[in-house]
Amino acid sequence: MLRLAIVDDHQIVRRGFREMLDGELDIKVEFEAASGEEALQQLRENECDILLLDLSLPGQGGVDVLRTVRQRHPDLHVLILSGYPEDRYALSMIKSGAEGYLCKDCDRLDLLRAVRTVAQGRRYVSRKTAELLADEVSGRASGAPHETLSEREMQVFLRLARGETVTEIGHALHLSVKTISTYRTRLLEKIGVNSNAELAAYAIRNGLIAEYIS
Repeated sequence: MLRLAIVDDHQIVRRGFREMLDGELDIKVEFEAASGEEALQQLRENECDILLLDLSLPGQGGVDVLRTVRQRHPDLHVLILSGYPEDRYALSMIKSGAEGYLCKDCDRLDLLRAVRTVAQGRRYVSRKTAELLADEVSGRASGAPHETLSEREMQVFLRLARGETVTEIGHALHLSVKTISTYRTRLLEKIGVNSNAELAAYAIRNGLIAEYIS
């Protein structure tokens, strides 16, 4: 029996994925969570094999949760759920430790195939993601600036783009203000912008965040 958790801040999305899994005798939805903090708390209390994890969560985002899960639950398989197409996030999430990447508009067969693939210890990649991986290996990848960011740089970038201060980010990531300021300087250079507002505009333009919270 595969024990699965669904983490998404929209109840209708969680319900939709639960319904897609209903009737599968080898899959049990162990719990649902509406935030990253709730998911990590539930994982401390419940055994789970596969985590369906949304990227856009309130508070502790999906990127942060993925990093924590990799540290605390190394045997837990993570499938990223996203409203963004594969070329926005798939490669960076797989490099960060996710076993697969699913768009939220996937059909039931794709979901079941992904769940059973990662349960076997293999990575699930869609045809589009496989093409992106092949392009990267062959050197044909276009390489948007944000695709070159490390996992930690991506965490700081998304928080800055959402309007968080360096102090708030340092507290959330358990890093000093000086360290976050250094990351900010590096991000401005890598993305090729001059301010947090321009970072936010870049993030919105590339579909990395839905809106900028001032």
